Amino acid sequence: MASSITLIGFGEAGRTFASAAGWAGAARAFDRKTDDPATAAAQRAAYAAAGVKGCDSAAAALTDAQVILSLVTADQALAAAEAAAATIAPGALWCDMNSVAPETKRAAAAVIAAGGGRYVDVAVMAPVQPAALGVPLLVSGPDAEAGADALRGAGFAHVRVVAGGIGAASSIKMIRSVVIKGIEALTAEAMQAAAAAGLVDEVLGALGGDWATRADYNLDRMLEHGTRRAAEMEEVAKTLRALGIAPEMTRGTITRQRSLGALTADTPPAGLAAKLALIRSRKKARAA
Repeated sequence: MASSITLIGFGEAGRTFASAAGWAGAARAFDRKTDDPATAAAQRAAYAAAGVKGCDSAAAALTDAQVILSLVTADQALAAAEAAAATIAPGALWCDMNSVAPETKRAAAAVIAAGGGRYVDVAVMAPVQPAALGVPLLVSGPDAEAGADALRGAGFAHVRVVAGGIGAASSIKMIRSVVIKGIEALTAEAMQAAAAAGLVDEVLGALGGDWATRADYNLDRMLEHGTRRAAEMEEVAKTLRALGIAPEMTRGTITRQRSLGALTADTPPAGLAAKLALIRSRKKARAA
């Protein structure tokens, strides 16, 4: 199976899956960072570290590939499908694992079908680290069973087919994100307020449970991935509007996720206190 797998997009998810799968050079990958001289060397090093064959174009990566994992950023999901449609092998499975609205997935599906491929709506239902190939996947669409079999054959351990057409799996993911990423944003807002008041420990105590650990984790995710998560939440807002629900809370989540993601390109420091100190210092520096 690995010999015919191609990964389009090779960020955190692609690197994690390829490294954990042990595909040992049999899989191919392409990421548009290869096209940028400023990032090409680092991208090629990432291919090598994960044991996949890096390609200099999507067309080269797609040649004869029977299973393609699309793992790009949310704003590039449709564009990646459009670029692939011209060279995708007849009958190849395009497993769209991107966090985008059902409408976006249906548009991508139409493009892939016109190119002769088979489109599979895949929702990744938890962070890929540390779960790796144990991350829960939901799969839907006319070719869901074939897609699920291919994903299991590639090493994914928790794949479940859900009823409904293309967009069913992504709808579950999008609606769930209202809560999951919304709680992250609320946590960031509350912890910044607690730090400003000098009452972090008291607020955490009032919340009860292990909120110190949860708050640290939530801030870590937002500082490291807030920009990407904000783009995903734009797709959540699109999903809600299509369902006739005004994304009032989600708009705030987008703003908070984006603002924290823009504060640093570095790995966030360890510990809640250090993260809150970083946020304060970066915001002061920007205001100066």
